[in-house]
Amino acid sequence: MSLPSELRQLNDDELSQRLGEAKEELFNLRFQLAMGKQDNSARMGQVRREVARALTLQAERKAGAPRAVAASGAGKKADKRADKRKVAR
Repeated sequence: MSLPSELRQLNDDELSQRLGEAKEELFNLRFQLAMGKQDNSARMGQVRREVARALTLQAERKAGAPRAVAASGAGKKADKRADKRKVAR
């Protein structure tokens, strides 16, 4: 499983390659599930999240707006509180 910080360090070509590999693995996992041969059902969710991370990073790079990486989940809560304050005013 790739961490977002690991994916951010990749260049565009490497990120595309990683995305392709993850999509291929997801296809294989779906095929195994259909055949009843899948051993680790949690792996599908992990790979789906990895695909989503890579797609999100590609979209950010395309838009030219890099996002700051929060060290913990506290950043998201603080952002939501700040947004609520802006709306309330």
